Amino acid sequence: MEMNNPSSNHQSNAQGSFGAMLQQARKAKQISLKEVASELFILERHLQALEDENFAALPQVTFARGFAINYAKFLDLDPTKIATSFDASYPNDLKARSVNNIDTPLRPMGTLQRDSRSRIRFNPLLILAVIGLIILAVFLFRMVTNASQDNRTPVTEVEDLSASEQAQGAAVNSQFDSTGLDDVGASGSALNLDSANDMSKVSLDVDITDDANVTITDASGNSLMTGSQARGNYKLLGTPPFNIQIDNTDNVSLLLNQESVALNEYATNKQASFALSP
Repeated sequence: MEMNNPSSNHQSNAQGSFGAMLQQARKAKQISLKEVASELFILERHLQALEDENFAALPQVTFARGFAINYAKFLDLDPTKIATSFDASYPNDLKARSVNNIDTPLRPMGTLQRDSRSRIRFNPLLILAVIGLIILAVFLFRMVTNASQDNRTPVTEVEDLSASEQAQGAAVNSQFDSTGLDDVGASGSALNLDSANDMSKVSLDVDITDDANVTITDASGNSLMTGSQARGNYKLLGTPPFNIQIDNTDNVSLLLNQESVALNEYATNKQASFALSP
């Protein structure tokens, strides 16, 4: 009688069986049964039964075969080869039992169940990166805010100058430029000349109660006021005599060195054109 060696048969079945191939591939990928169950939604005990080829612990043959195929695809194995090995290894008596068992045609299978505690995986590096981005955004926002506040320069309000005041300023600048220094050695005589010119100038106050055309030039030819003038009081400084032209004397009054000027003496039909000096 021929004797079979159990150990050699077990080793041969382990190397060529689908259960051994599934187990070896899983261990090569260093994946636990629990992790596979979480990914495939197959109960861990059913996965263990597939690796052990414990067909009695598996559900009906159709579902068990589907488990084996999905398990093989997950492990990057040939699903056709695994299915063929599964069909060859599945006991015939269990096949007949599965076909004849019609008492409960619909039963909860492993794929319809899942562990009560689902694992939510977080990547710590991703969380740290998000926190770092938030901190960087806040830091940059504060820097930009502080820089904008530092760059704010106080705005000095400048009063609008009337045409006559602008003309007076231009006349003063022109007067100063005409007596400017030719060289450093002549500075003393230039200052004395400028002081003498200032003493020769007199003040002329022009009070306009309504819009009027007023033109005033001094003896030096400086235009102190010209054209249409708005309502207001204008203080002029120039060298007499002043050449004055007014289109409506009712709207204008003059003070020469704080003394009132009688415009009616110079006016004809409310228009006056005359020279005025102290």
